[in-house]
Amino acid sequence: MARAPIDILHGVGAFVYQWYWIPLLLIYVAVIATILIENRNPSKTIAWILVIVFIPIVGIIIYYLFGQKFRKVKVFQVQDREKHNRLVRFWDQLSPLMDDNLVILKQSIGQLSRVFTFLKNQRVSPPTLHNEVKLLTNGEQKFPALIAAIQSAQHHIHLEYYIFETDRIGNQLIDLLAEKASAGVVVRVIADDFGSPGLNRQRKRLAQAGLSLVAFLPVTFTSLANGNYRNHRKIAIIDGHTAFVGGINISDRYINDAQQPLYWRDTAVRISGQAVNMLQTQFWVNWHLAKGAPFSLRDGYFHTAPMAPIGSAAVSFAFCDPGSFAPFNMEALLIGIAEAEESVQLCTPYFIPSDELSTALQLAAASGVKVELMLPARSDSFFVQHASSSFLKPLLARGVSVYLYEKGFLHAKTACIDGKLAYVGTVNLDIRSFYINFEVSAIIHDSVLCGDLTRQFEHDKRVSKLVTLADWLERPRWKRGIDSLCRLLAPLL
Repeated sequence: MARAPIDILHGVGAFVYQWYWIPLLLIYVAVIATILIENRNPSKTIAWILVIVFIPIVGIIIYYLFGQKFRKVKVFQVQDREKHNRLVRFWDQLSPLMDDNLVILKQSIGQLSRVFTFLKNQRVSPPTLHNEVKLLTNGEQKFPALIAAIQSAQHHIHLEYYIFETDRIGNQLIDLLAEKASAGVVVRVIADDFGSPGLNRQRKRLAQAGLSLVAFLPVTFTSLANGNYRNHRKIAIIDGHTAFVGGINISDRYINDAQQPLYWRDTAVRISGQAVNMLQTQFWVNWHLAKGAPFSLRDGYFHTAPMAPIGSAAVSFAFCDPGSFAPFNMEALLIGIAEAEESVQLCTPYFIPSDELSTALQLAAASGVKVELMLPARSDSFFVQHASSSFLKPLLARGVSVYLYEKGFLHAKTACIDGKLAYVGTVNLDIRSFYINFEVSAIIHDSVLCGDLTRQFEHDKRVSKLVTLADWLERPRWKRGIDSLCRLLAPLL
């Protein structure tokens, strides 16, 4: 006699209830095997396994959305190879000039010139001389300088920003860009889709104003994994000869006026000269990656003939992205720290260092170099703040001076070595900036800029708390426990 449908359902339900763990176990084994086969950094491998084990089901979903090495990374790698192949001929043509520049740099700053040599040898960026640079502190200095440069534009304006808000300063810039577009200036904007959702929703408005806007790696339901790869750069290029780079996005929060409840401490740099060509090249690559309308750098965007000397600054850039052959930003900083003889001053809002960076800072301090690290006293991320705290004890034990900035939120991403070599860019001292995001750092030798950066650091120390090892060890155990727990997630933050 045939069983009733209700009996069949009960039987299936009982079977699933009794044996559900078998397919679930197979899924877990498959996912963990996939993570192991990818040969990631061991700490990152362990972190993902912990997430999957201790957050059942949800952990697997999070991994497949944000942790797996998706096909998108292979696209980035192909893009980087194509970029490298296009630069080979250009590099070969300029090689004698670059070698001459390196000789001059070695005479000026000694072994610190190895940073420029490294970037040249890796075909990341050539060493350029005779640039003009100016340090810009906070939005109060950057935005007036940016607006003045845009107002002077005659040929093109290229902007590439992680955050571009449609607030007071954002709308002021949009109106100005529309005015320049109506005068015949070409305006192109790359806005990260995750960081600038408001601007990207106004694509029609911008198009009507004559502005070309592309959203970088749009995040949709079918492409949630894109959310893990962000264009964290903040770059403005005007007429191919003046550029801005640093930590300052387009947002009112970076302007310290009566309308902002939190003081925001940040840094950018204005660069004029031959060095801008490399920023232009990177913009061109990302514009096409974001599927913007094609254009040729030869049409007035790229200066192939040497510019007339306009300043005394040597400038190069460290670029990295998910497809980079190596974490060039981290490596360029490691070389600089290793060659330091007197001092290393670092500012970062997020400190989740790689083992290599932590070791480099400890060795520098232990060998007699004055190493100073400045972090915000209050972070905008609970997990990052506690994870960062867990990395400080060994640094303090080796003699690194750690300052917690108390006036507001420290968002500057800078380094100054021996008062001779400056790093100003978008790179946080964390795993995400080194390996996952699209980042850039300007590496500059200029006595005036390095002096300004050093004086600003000393000024910021006056509104910061110096942390001692004794103070750190006296923190409540429960806080140290939270630090340790958050550290387990450090490779994923």
